[in-house]
Amino acid sequence: MAKPVILTIDDEPQVLHAIERDLRQHYGKNYRIMKAGSGAEALTLVTELKKRNDAVALFLADQRMPEMEGTAFLTEARKFFPDARKVLLTAYADTEAAITSINTIELDYYLLKPWDPPEENLYPVLDDLLDDWLSNFAPPYDGIRVAGTLWSASSHTIKDFLARNRMPYQWLDIEVDEEAKLLVESVQGEKKQLPVVFMPNGETLIAPDTRQMAEKIGLRTNAEHPFYDFIIIGGGPAGLGAAVYAASEGLKTLLIEKEATGGQAGTSSRIENYLGFPKGISGTDLAKRATDQSIRLGCEILTPQEVSTITVDAPYKIVHLKNGQEITCKALLISTGVKLRELSAPGIQEFTGAGVYYGAALTEAANYKDKPVFVVGGANSAGQGAMYFSRFSSKVTMLVRGESLTSSMSQYLIDQIGAQENIEVLTNTEVRQVDGKNRLETVTYFNNVSGEEVTAPAAAIYIFIGAVPHTEMITDLVTLNRAGFVPTGPDLLENGKHPKGWHLQRDPFPLETNIPGIFCAGDVRQGAVRRVASAVGYGAIVVSQVHQYLKTV
Repeated sequence: MAKPVILTIDDEPQVLHAIERDLRQHYGKNYRIMKAGSGAEALTLVTELKKRNDAVALFLADQRMPEMEGTAFLTEARKFFPDARKVLLTAYADTEAAITSINTIELDYYLLKPWDPPEENLYPVLDDLLDDWLSNFAPPYDGIRVAGTLWSASSHTIKDFLARNRMPYQWLDIEVDEEAKLLVESVQGEKKQLPVVFMPNGETLIAPDTRQMAEKIGLRTNAEHPFYDFIIIGGGPAGLGAAVYAASEGLKTLLIEKEATGGQAGTSSRIENYLGFPKGISGTDLAKRATDQSIRLGCEILTPQEVSTITVDAPYKIVHLKNGQEITCKALLISTGVKLRELSAPGIQEFTGAGVYYGAALTEAANYKDKPVFVVGGANSAGQGAMYFSRFSSKVTMLVRGESLTSSMSQYLIDQIGAQENIEVLTNTEVRQVDGKNRLETVTYFNNVSGEEVTAPAAAIYIFIGAVPHTEMITDLVTLNRAGFVPTGPDLLENGKHPKGWHLQRDPFPLETNIPGIFCAGDVRQGAVRRVASAVGYGAIVVSQVHQYLKTV
């Protein structure tokens, strides 16, 4: 952490030089001594210090300055650093203004010019003030800060992106934090957009997209090489499993992920049935371990990067990225997973990101402490989300379309939900609409058996209502079933005959699509068992089939 700042302001260069010299001589070891020649210059410096989240211990300002007097400067500066100690340098004629400022701006002290000798007239006063400041000083957060509102969808997107990529940040809600609001207003200018992201180096990003954010936090967004042995599209458990095994077995491997490694599993608050973790593990932690492991073994990862199309120039596969880059490989894995199905009800789209969230939205849970929230869905992901939200919210209401949870949820989760006093499960129930003013306020739900319709207060609603496959980039390339999932191996054979366009003598490998050398694993594959362990296992298995394929090309 950088040393706290002592800032002195005076419009007379000789006086400014003298006070800076005395301050540096006595306090330079423990503080950064900074100076400004006017109130306006000093306020600009104060804004920059606040943007970097530096600490200011003391302001020492001359009272008689043209354009902006010392008391006027201190009035503005204390809005940014209310805990900093404030001292005026005055002449005898200014003592009345200084005394008045003790009440109006909580001035801590005023010193008469000249202050010589400083050992008697300067240091003892400042020592006491700085000791008092240090006794209550908490080091400021020195990482990324995201300022916005809880109801800003774009703020949620950036918070979620940082969280899913395991990048620590501090959230500043400008509706409740006056210092944050003032700082945002000071840097926005005419751009009234959120969020405003403050980087540790003082750089400010106004309403950045995830690509900009990725570049700033050091994620790789462009491939190092034009050619790889093996390219993996999708960084969920299946893709990460394949990355670990492919890289460890010497294949030049590239993994491309649209959002953040971990996929849907990475958003899970706790996975309790994954082998080797008797106390369970969060999806974020599991994704981080797998990502670090694959990188250590030599896999290159691009994120957030999106594939637009894939073309084939046998035996090579060409991956076209949305940024215009083209990358070629010998073998390719489609492990793009699934995305949550959208709920079609009045108000849902309007409040998405402003009280309505798809998936667990772990970044928002603590913001709804002691407030009522709803979970829509009855599968494991919904149950895990409900259990997590119950730690914060006053009440969690699960709206389940089916007659019970038993057909779609693991028994251990059903037992946990049944034992949790602040979770209520309503079966045979669907969302009719949501409503509010600028933010979600109520949800209306309907019981399909009794016909009862209820409108209830809701701070947030989390939606888990099934999934659709991510196959946009391969729709015109590989065979898909009616639901859009990818059949592989035996599922491609019709009456023992090879699929249309298959020109090899051998049958497709068990995880191979109808295009030789293009494989599929994870939730996007037809017939996949949607469990983390299964996805990881198939990701590992596909690598052995890739080796077999590479022997033939």
